[in-house]
Amino acid sequence: MTAPVFVVEHFDAGGGGRYVLDGPEGRHAVSVKRLQPGEDVILTDGAGRWADCVVLGTEGKDRLIVQLDSVSEEPRAQPRITVVQALPKGDRGELAVETMTEVGVDAVVPWQAARCITQWKGERGLKALGKWRATAREAGKQSRRIRFPQIADAATTKQVAALLAKADFAAVLHSDFERGSEPLATAELPDEGEIVLVVGPEGGVAKDELALFEEAGARTYVLGPTVLRTSTAGTAATALLLGRTGRWS
Repeated sequence: MTAPVFVVEHFDAGGGGRYVLDGPEGRHAVSVKRLQPGEDVILTDGAGRWADCVVLGTEGKDRLIVQLDSVSEEPRAQPRITVVQALPKGDRGELAVETMTEVGVDAVVPWQAARCITQWKGERGLKALGKWRATAREAGKQSRRIRFPQIADAATTKQVAALLAKADFAAVLHSDFERGSEPLATAELPDEGEIVLVVGPEGGVAKDELALFEEAGARTYVLGPTVLRTSTAGTAATALLLGRTGRWS
């Protein structure tokens, strides 16, 4: 099993590379994980910088002392995969973020689609966005990631179209076989650049939204003969793309 991951704001170590992990992360390491001297841990800023460390000891209930010798930088993986996720009902949005983070998505854009039942407005919207970002952070730690996915501000349909227009590969998951949608499993994918994938709400992508996305250069694709929930479709599609692009090889 790989070493547990903890998030830090900076990597400023004291003399001899002695580093103190405190606050909520230190408390989790000491009081929950109960780490002991000699055990390995990984510190990361969640944005690509990380360090292998060895536990030296603890102080109280929330301070972990580790030996930090050098900091490394994880290169950005190519191609980059962004999922535009229509807002699901209840806590299914957090489930979608959690599982997409675990498989390796690079960014998630919440989308207020026309057929979304859930509405992100005012304080409620900010609270929901905060939950998505907290979920990505915790799932990133659990899955031992060094780069956590970026969770963008909620986007309008026009903003999603603009994102698709700049992508090197733009796709909309759509289960209407009568439109002639090709399987995502056989689509020609770029070796680098940006892949943007749109996952619609339970009621599907509205015709005017689909027209705007196609005008922006996106094409419609299907995952397979079954219809997945919006909270699972993005995870399945991300896993497929990661395998096909060689990022899982």
